Amino acid sequence: MKTGFIGLGAMGAPMAVNLHKAGQLHAAWNRTQATAAAIASASGLALAAGPGPLAQECDLIITSVSDDAALLEVVDALVPGLGAGKVMVDTSTVSSTTAREAAARLASVGAVFLDAPVLGGVEGARQGKLAMMVGGDAAVLERARTVLSAVASKITHIGPVGSGQGVKAVNQLMMAGINQAVAESLAFGQAMGLPMDKVIDVLGAGAASNWFLAHRGASMLNHEFVPGFKVALHHKDLLICKRMAESLAAQLPLVEMTLVHYKRLMKAGLGDADISALFHQKKSLFGDDYSAQPVPTPPV
Repeated sequence: MKTGFIGLGAMGAPMAVNLHKAGQLHAAWNRTQATAAAIASASGLALAAGPGPLAQECDLIITSVSDDAALLEVVDALVPGLGAGKVMVDTSTVSSTTAREAAARLASVGAVFLDAPVLGGVEGARQGKLAMMVGGDAAVLERARTVLSAVASKITHIGPVGSGQGVKAVNQLMMAGINQAVAESLAFGQAMGLPMDKVIDVLGAGAASNWFLAHRGASMLNHEFVPGFKVALHHKDLLICKRMAESLAAQLPLVEMTLVHYKRLMKAGLGDADISALFHQKKSLFGDDYSAQPVPTPPV
């Protein structure tokens, strides 16, 4: 399948580069042309003139965009160039409702939409080892599987359109809980004067062991918040979780609490820091004046 890629952000750029390295990418496009040019220069991938030409030239379009509005904007730009049998696979994190709306707009011209959000963060994207959960026609997924395998080491069909985003929402909620637990627990241990390197090591051998503790614990204690997953993006995703829960006439207390905490972090200038920056706020529970502390500056 001749494949195009749209959206060369923190996740999209390494995904597009991996497709290019695997010989699976025809061309890519990004709204910010300077970013696209820099990535093309560094990697050698080809750039398309725009979404329309890319839709006309390709059988499969993969997208990675920032939010629901951006996805529907891209869909509308692609539709005139799409036709029967063409496929769009969206790896963004949006609501299930938006995924179904995108599918309906593509269906109007005979094209097919799969929602295929991913897990694994920037590290997984760079390594080509993302986990992908897919909503939509299983047969269409099988047609695209070889291409998608260049960016994801685990690809799971979940169910109809929108179900992939449902799983992603569950994951984002779970991540909020893990971040809350690890950040608060480490702040607690540090306040007691414990040797935190030993704390992390021994906890890693027990039932409390988790990826976030292993990969973010030490950097959290050092106030190093190099973004793997930005606070502002998780905040956006949790707003999606909130809306999806409201559609079920329910509230998610963990989401509500984390949204408040992330909003404070963003107000303090930490929107582009890794979500482990929550530790910076948790220390205030044990006497540190959060508002008076110098704000760590995440690298560009």
